Amino acid sequence: MKKVGLAYDLKTDYRFKAGDPPDANAEFDNPSTIDVVVGAIESQGFEVKRIGNAEKVLETIDNLDVDIVFNISEGLSGRNRESQVPVLLEMRGIPFVGSDALTLGATLDKVMAKKIFIADGIPTPKFFEVRAISDLANTDHCCFPMIVKPRFEGSSKGLSERSRVASPEELKRQVELILDTYKQPALVEEFISGTEFTVAVVGNDPPEVLPIVQVQIDGKLNLEDMFYTFARIASDKLQYVCPACISKELTAKISDYALRTYNAVECRDFGRIDFRVDKEGNPYVLEINPLPSLSTEDVFMLVAKTIGTSYERMIGRIINSALKRYNII
Repeated sequence: MKKVGLAYDLKTDYRFKAGDPPDANAEFDNPSTIDVVVGAIESQGFEVKRIGNAEKVLETIDNLDVDIVFNISEGLSGRNRESQVPVLLEMRGIPFVGSDALTLGATLDKVMAKKIFIADGIPTPKFFEVRAISDLANTDHCCFPMIVKPRFEGSSKGLSERSRVASPEELKRQVELILDTYKQPALVEEFISGTEFTVAVVGNDPPEVLPIVQVQIDGKLNLEDMFYTFARIASDKLQYVCPACISKELTAKISDYALRTYNAVECRDFGRIDFRVDKEGNPYVLEINPLPSLSTEDVFMLVAKTIGTSYERMIGRIINSALKRYNII
């Protein structure tokens, strides 16, 4: 029986510091999610060793005694935090499930990710970066409304109803919030009014694009100016619909861009790509997450049901993709 180590971060382990925003630990998992993931791995015939976060990996790396590590750790701080566990494992030659440090670093940083999308001809909203308020003097190439995000965060951290801005005054206010509260540059994008989708991809050779999931907010599929916020993720106002209620043509477009995005950043084993589609039916890639949530409330459970499998088998498939990649299956 192969032994799988599990690297993860718990919300309950995070110690809030003075000045932290209320969503500082948003990317970390609840203990109940880790219990579910452990149960799923065990159900697929593996033994599981709970390792914990990057500090725990560092402490125990010479005595892990596992065949492979399933890495869902978000890391501790900084824009390279998601790369911390993969770098440690790579240094010791320990196989791990999921993308490597380069992919995780490049995709957590939304500006770097968008540069890769543009280089590969993948449509993404027009944008600019603000490192200081003085940068707002050169924003003429983008049109209002815009949306203001932290440059390197996930789980909708820093996003609220006020993140969509429609005037220079609102833009300045929201940029100041990101600079002062999140202590990082702001990414400002043209806001795409329309619909929103997320697409899971699993595997490597070749990767498989799974059924498209449509985002529904307040019971509406045509979101227009509504969007993901941190508050909505934690409420019952956000729901997922799978398969998405869209045409075959749009399904093909989104699926193609999802696969191209996955390959462009050299994602491995599993990932999730987020889209907005404008009123003319044009998809735009917002971001790719090579460390997507495996919570049973998130998309992987729903997609598994849609294709006639189970959450547990989906987790097994992800692990087996990595074992095959390392030629140890």
